[in-house]
Amino acid sequence: MTKLMEWVFVATVFFSIWTAAITGSAQSTLLIKWRTPILYLPLTLIVLFGLYAVSVVLYRTFTFNNCEEAAVELQREIKEARADLRSKGLALKED
Repeated sequence: MTKLMEWVFVATVFFSIWTAAITGSAQSTLLIKWRTPILYLPLTLIVLFGLYAVSVVLYRTFTFNNCEEAAVELQREIKEARADLRSKGLALKED
């Protein structure tokens, strides 16, 4: 089963149960007591997922490691590649 199929299955099960609870197909004192929170549950989950996603992106952005050695090596390789291309007769514009 692919990851997409897993997510579709979980969403289908969740929304089936949620729809049954909201429409009154399933009768329970618990469902009657918690009807309003259950009604807003999908919206709440979407907002919480959005907050989680934003926090993960911000955390990973702020804790991103700089690789100074790799940057110096990359600049050196670029200079070598330009010199090689010039030796083969390609005119490059200098930055």
